[in-house]
Amino acid sequence: MTRSTTTRRRGGVVLAGAASLALILAGCSDPDGEGGVGTDEESGEAMESMVDCADYEEFGDLEGTEVSVYTSIVEPEQATQEASYDAFEECTGVTVNYEGSREFEAQLLVRVQAGNAPDIAYLPQPGLLNTIVNDYPDAIVPAPDATVANVDEFFSETWKGYGTVDDTFYAAPLGANAKSFVWYSPQMFADAGYEIPETWSDLMALTETIASDQETLPWCAGVESGDATGWPGTDWIEDVVLRTAGPDVYEQWYTHEIPFNDPQIVEAWDTTGEILKNDAYVNAGLGGVDSIATSPWTDAGFPILDGNCWLHRAANFYQTQWPSGTEVASDGDVFAFYLPTDQTDIKPVLGGGEFVAAFDDRPEVQAFQTFLSSDDWANEKAMATPDGGWVSANTGLDPENLQTEFDQLAWETLADENAVIAFDGSDLMPGDVGAGTFWTGIVNWLTGSDTQEVVDTIESSWPE
Repeated sequence: MTRSTTTRRRGGVVLAGAASLALILAGCSDPDGEGGVGTDEESGEAMESMVDCADYEEFGDLEGTEVSVYTSIVEPEQATQEASYDAFEECTGVTVNYEGSREFEAQLLVRVQAGNAPDIAYLPQPGLLNTIVNDYPDAIVPAPDATVANVDEFFSETWKGYGTVDDTFYAAPLGANAKSFVWYSPQMFADAGYEIPETWSDLMALTETIASDQETLPWCAGVESGDATGWPGTDWIEDVVLRTAGPDVYEQWYTHEIPFNDPQIVEAWDTTGEILKNDAYVNAGLGGVDSIATSPWTDAGFPILDGNCWLHRAANFYQTQWPSGTEVASDGDVFAFYLPTDQTDIKPVLGGGEFVAAFDDRPEVQAFQTFLSSDDWANEKAMATPDGGWVSANTGLDPENLQTEFDQLAWETLADENAVIAFDGSDLMPGDVGAGTFWTGIVNWLTGSDTQEVVDTIESSWPE
């Protein structure tokens, strides 16, 4: 579905030509919910007049039909997701019934097994796609030709490969995450005379300086996330593997060409532990090391706002977690910098994203799946996210439609010519490991188990 190249920017001005977002993956989740639309009748009519339904005529008459969507994307991101469907719903007559759940990974498999799958699911792990395709044959239907055409035009072969199992393409990419960021208070740094660290060695030196000179501990962290508790800790490990062992070893690790407990991986866990298992460095404003396992990932960075924490590693989408009224800017309440590396030839960036899988091939389901793979949706989503926290690997996305300074930084980080972007390793591992023993291993590690014991247990769980 290659529709017009015009994109509507905020304010209703129509401009032609979308700039290309060069996201090539190597080696290889508070607006008012209305997308900026006013609630009074006059503003509603004005918004409707801006929608060009000609772009949706190819879907035919779908009036009165419904599509169910199940996803791990919950509030506050849910509001902007739903707002980005407004034009599709208005022009096609389809009603999109959205259900977000923090227990998505566990409950989706239960629903599939019970024969109660949603029409569409946003899968945050390619490994989960592989699990469903292999364990529940014919549950997920192959993507329609129009979706395939969009993906071939707007995404790299690597992205398409993540949605492919045994040479069959099932799931188009949705959003893209840039996870290699450290959040901080620009004002606290300025008052203390601290500089943004340029290397990993600089970051550790800064951490030690804060621990020595300040009453507040340097780092705050949390990995509690309901049934998915532990996943933020896997991001930590993956980022450090990329920096200590490098992208080639990283790929060998998630493909199991080397065992999970390879010495190079053990080194990365221990390097991470120099921060996360060090009572002199964590867990500022929340408790000791043990509190990381029980502190909600959504709130773990908040002590920065109270001056009770200096550093919090989290992805670009953490921008949406800050309390209402928080100014995310280089001269605001909080901002972020790239998680640095001592490597001089590359700039590793941990990435991630969701993939749109369909469990039914009704015309309205195929139409919605195709819309989500288009440049039109990517730009609608950017404009419907005024508080930021979202980017995409869709090359039809005009970066000028990204609404915040930090989204621009995330886009620039991903598009950097030296960036080596590696997809989230746990999301590429078999589901029982990546969304299972790896998660629980993080919790056990943070609550007392030693590194070797944890990685040995995870390695023993790898499917034959």
